[in-house]
Amino acid sequence: MAKQGKFIGEILMEMGCVTQDDIDKALELQMAGEPMKIGEIFVKQGLCSSSDVTAALAEQYCMEMVDLDSIGAIDKSVVEMVPEDFAREHHVMPINLVDGVLTVAISDPLDLSVLDNLRFMINCQVEPMLGSRDAIDRTIEKYYGEAESELDKQVRDLTESAIEFDEKKEETIEADDAPVIKLINLLIGNAVLARASDVHVEPMANRVRIRYRIDGVCYEVDSPPKRLQGSVIARIKIMAAMDMAEKRRPQDGRIKMTMHGQDLDLRVSTLPATHGESVVMRILSKQSVKFGLEELGFHESDIRIFKGLIRKPNGIILITGPTGSGKTTTLYAALNDLNTPDRKIITAENPVEYYMPGINQCDIKPQQGMTFERALRAMLRQAPNIILIGEMRDTPTAEIGIQAALTGHLVFSTLHTNDAPSAITRLIDMGIQPFLVASSLQAVMAQRLIRTICPECKTPYEEDPARLRAVGLRDDQFAGRTFYHGAGCPACRHVGFKGRKGIFEIMVMNNRLREMAFRKATTDDLREQARRDGMKTLLDDGLRKVLDGWTTLDEVLAEAKQYL
Repeated sequence: MAKQGKFIGEILMEMGCVTQDDIDKALELQMAGEPMKIGEIFVKQGLCSSSDVTAALAEQYCMEMVDLDSIGAIDKSVVEMVPEDFAREHHVMPINLVDGVLTVAISDPLDLSVLDNLRFMINCQVEPMLGSRDAIDRTIEKYYGEAESELDKQVRDLTESAIEFDEKKEETIEADDAPVIKLINLLIGNAVLARASDVHVEPMANRVRIRYRIDGVCYEVDSPPKRLQGSVIARIKIMAAMDMAEKRRPQDGRIKMTMHGQDLDLRVSTLPATHGESVVMRILSKQSVKFGLEELGFHESDIRIFKGLIRKPNGIILITGPTGSGKTTTLYAALNDLNTPDRKIITAENPVEYYMPGINQCDIKPQQGMTFERALRAMLRQAPNIILIGEMRDTPTAEIGIQAALTGHLVFSTLHTNDAPSAITRLIDMGIQPFLVASSLQAVMAQRLIRTICPECKTPYEEDPARLRAVGLRDDQFAGRTFYHGAGCPACRHVGFKGRKGIFEIMVMNNRLREMAFRKATTDDLREQARRDGMKTLLDDGLRKVLDGWTTLDEVLAEAKQYL
């Protein structure tokens, strides 16, 4: 978008639209406080058309001009890539999508922030073309008016009906045809269809923002009007059996429902914020807990190691990683594999995320005196074979877990650390004696979730060999390999990824590592020894997934860049 030396007034004068006197008068108006741009002033005065101004801007900024009134039909999937609110507010009209590049019509070549925001929002390259504002607005009205979604209709019905809800009235609304109830059910239903893991209801100063988290990334969707904020939040709180009168403190609740043939369990959390209560609904589907270990993304060598570990008679197996890295799913897949009539399995979780038949699950409720420490002490008297501790979050819980491991139980738990070797130093920092850590720990597995390439638009591309060498790959490892990425299609919302798999780092304890743990060795020393003993780091496993065509190098580096 290189800028030429001429001003727009000079270009319009060369086009015969205005004179020097017209330019001088327009400049005087601007100096007197007129906020309009010089081209807008000329259009308002009837000296030229908006098309003339657009042509002058195109010449000034060396941009291609598009006549929206004469182009052919725009594909519906292209229109749906840009949210209607964004298109109307910023006068942006999507035109076509070619090779992952979205061409859009804009009216202001200087408003670069709009293009940056659009690139971030749709995760796609954007190529701008200049169009007149009037033509852009007409095209927006034409296409977005036709593409009214079911959610748009619900919002429109709510707005046109002018229904005013307050919280006391909302408690009495139970009819299935109540507009707010339909709206909430539609929000949840659309989230299920979009494979979202969370629904975020976020009150802003002038609007209510609704976002879905899909494959770990948040996407904004159509939102209800601001005046329905109280009704929407009140309805969710009623469904989650929360205290309607409490608005100053965070609350937690659950919603059980069936949607699109799936039995859903929604964990609901509210948080008082500046412009109202922020609500997050985490969608837990019973289908996801049915995953087997083979479906989690283990490399064939790692799954053999992990299956051998979970069949140990005693000891602790820790799963580490940040929030949202799939630790609970991995643990449940392991329990599902071990759940046979000859084993007694007890879990202590806060809260119980999935209910599994054949397993005794204990819901931790500290406000009622049911703490991890108290639950674990009682569980040991139940003669279990396998114990699952939701999280080793404090010293008493960790101590009891270790005692259980030393007395013949197999213990699973989670810990928040960046990698597997850090778990040992973390336990010692919590106050656990080094000799107890060394003698009870069987293995630590760190994990992350990476997005996998959409199978519908998976296409080969040439990866830069210098990048591959920079991450530690040898030429013989990638020579002759085909690398893939997603070109973007409606099935993956034009992002090129669909679904997620895990990358794993399994550190199996041996005599050398136990001796180092006993001597309080540093994390770096533990990592180096584990790698000499054959441990594949998160980066190593991620690169295997890249070479196998599961994902892209950028996606792996985003989750495992600490190893570079």
